[in-house]
Amino acid sequence: MFKKLLLPAILLFCLSLSASAQQADTLSITLENVKYAYPVKYFPIHTEGQDIKMAYMDIAPLQNANGRTVVLFHGKNFGGYYWTNVIKALTSRGFRVVVPDQIGFGKSSKPFIHYSFHQLARWNKALLDTLGIQKANILGHSMGGMLATRFALMYPQTTEKLLLENPIGLEDYRAFVPYATTEEQYKTELKATAESIKKYYQSSYFTVWKPEYDELVRIAAGVTFSSDYARWAKVAAMTFTMIYEQPVVYEFQNITVPTVLFIGKEDKTIVGKGLLSPQQQALHGQYKLLGKQIAARIPNAKLIEFDGSGHIPHLEVPTEFTVALLGGL
Repeated sequence: MFKKLLLPAILLFCLSLSASAQQADTLSITLENVKYAYPVKYFPIHTEGQDIKMAYMDIAPLQNANGRTVVLFHGKNFGGYYWTNVIKALTSRGFRVVVPDQIGFGKSSKPFIHYSFHQLARWNKALLDTLGIQKANILGHSMGGMLATRFALMYPQTTEKLLLENPIGLEDYRAFVPYATTEEQYKTELKATAESIKKYYQSSYFTVWKPEYDELVRIAAGVTFSSDYARWAKVAAMTFTMIYEQPVVYEFQNITVPTVLFIGKEDKTIVGKGLLSPQQQALHGQYKLLGKQIAARIPNAKLIEFDGSGHIPHLEVPTEFTVALLGGL
């Protein structure tokens, strides 16, 4: 009799533990339960009949303020949380640092709207205007590099320097990646798991995996447990379409502001890589070549390359990146 009572109790306890574990891993799609290193504020926006909000951090210099500002644009699979070491390096050297989570990402709203780099750039300009910032250095990583490029093209008078860290969009993906509709990409996004996300990060972002990178996976995978994950996945698909359909590669020669490219030479990122065969993948995404090609097309651009680094030099080779960034500024 005791055994009969004990078995259901043990089963109930195990189920309770499992539910608790899942609850601990569950993140809201606006990352309310992700702690950012600095206070987060919100910039209100009205667009397409919707009231939405853009999250951002505005961090004052720690000492010896130099009157200059650096704005950090994150990549597609990230938010302001992965810039912490860069923020610390900049604020300790006297820079004010502004770190937006773009609409559709991080702690910002996830609306169903038409996503465009032009619109994102305009919202960032409006944010800087509100903060009283007339001129800023714009550092964009990955997708943030495409946005930073568009921002510099639209607002050269606001852009002191354009700083591109392994930007995507150095190729026209439409030329070799098969077209996928937003709906098809949405179905792909819905299949994401912690395992598939970690495998992608390991194969695409870093040359050697380190335990601290698991936090990036925890955040990216945590939202998949959310009851609102379908909205996250739909927005992710919509921004994938934005990247695919709105290339900047043909406009680099039109940039008129001082530009520095920071390139991890082992990067082989291709947007839509999973739609290509291994043979096709080998022909594209070669940043050790692309960095040189694009630097040659931007008037008076400076190229800084990092050996032993993949897609995210500011995390993989932080000391080298920080020294190069401060030198570039």
